[in-house]
Amino acid sequence: MKKINKVVLAFSGGLDTSVILKWLQDTYQCEVVTFTADIGQGEEVEPARAKAKQLGVKEIYIDDLREEFVRDFVFPMFRANTIYEGEYLLGTSIARPLIAKRQIEIAKETGADAVSHGATGKGNDQVRFELGYYALQPDIQVIAPWREWNLTSREKLLQYAEQHNIPVEMKKKTGSPYSMDANLLHISYEGRVLEDPAVEPEELMWRWSVSPEKAPDVPEYLDVEFRCGDVVALNGVELSPARVLEKLNTLGGKNGIGRLDLVENRYVGMKSRGCYETPGGSILLRAHRAMESITLDREVAHLKDDLMPRYAELIYNGYWWSPERRMLQVLIDASQERVNGWVRLKLYKGNITVVGRDSHTDSLFDPNIATFEDDAGAYNQGDAAGFIKLNALRLRIAAKRQR
Repeated sequence: MKKINKVVLAFSGGLDTSVILKWLQDTYQCEVVTFTADIGQGEEVEPARAKAKQLGVKEIYIDDLREEFVRDFVFPMFRANTIYEGEYLLGTSIARPLIAKRQIEIAKETGADAVSHGATGKGNDQVRFELGYYALQPDIQVIAPWREWNLTSREKLLQYAEQHNIPVEMKKKTGSPYSMDANLLHISYEGRVLEDPAVEPEELMWRWSVSPEKAPDVPEYLDVEFRCGDVVALNGVELSPARVLEKLNTLGGKNGIGRLDLVENRYVGMKSRGCYETPGGSILLRAHRAMESITLDREVAHLKDDLMPRYAELIYNGYWWSPERRMLQVLIDASQERVNGWVRLKLYKGNITVVGRDSHTDSLFDPNIATFEDDAGAYNQGDAAGFIKLNALRLRIAAKRQR
């Protein structure tokens, strides 16, 4: 075992990372620096400071990263209309590169020679964290306790906590039966009854949204304003990136929007069933595609759609800091220069319906050409005959040969 002097731990203050903190101190005989990120998980982060102090930590970092998270990670991802495997809006995936980035920054500030995380050896997060660490500091030492220790169950973690006087809330079975991850973009649920993909999740599991059946009987209208592909205002009120997503989450959750029950393919090879609530992200995606529908050139839009699955895989698999993701981002961002204007949505019982869109400066929609009425010569319909014949040439040749 290589000698470690100081390690920066991604610390939530929950059962897993509390045990990890003590385990690092005992196993590596090293100083532990804790880092707790507020990325909009909706829970108090200050209790993590008290927990770290109680366990003897001298250097404690608690950072509010909500604006950076949405501005520099969520919004760039949504410029690409990113969806993994046709459904998942990558709420967990997009948070990991930011946490990894800040951990490495803290390691440099404090002179730490290692970083540590609480991801298990079965999941994607270990890959996402560690690819980020190595991309940002190639020679950093990484400690992944779940791949080293023999604490292989919740019961063993609780026993360890009790033996070492580690305060842990909800020690009994009064807490949530699910493994949850939350940030401003989503909340995810895994484990327990969800491990059987045939079992419907119970209604009490969902935290951010009402069921569509219990949503209001009157639709709610929402105007979303875009500038260079990013939302800058809702219903005429300019908001910061984090406030935009907070407001969209509230509106979406109230109207039963954003629930997903998914069996996905993890990067490590297994299939996994998870449930997600992404109300604000679901609204953002629909609005952004509507805005692009009148401001993007056809071939640019189609090229973006072709590249999006690859871009989504890069994020899901942990390659946010890779050169290929950065290269794609330059292309995507260049496409957004004229994605400006507003979109009007109707939110109703789990549905998001686009009912209007306009861009006074950048719209490519020409009513004089698209009209079914007299276009005053703006479009010569006779030109279509030659266009069709040219495109049919190979089909006609093949048909003649078959005869």
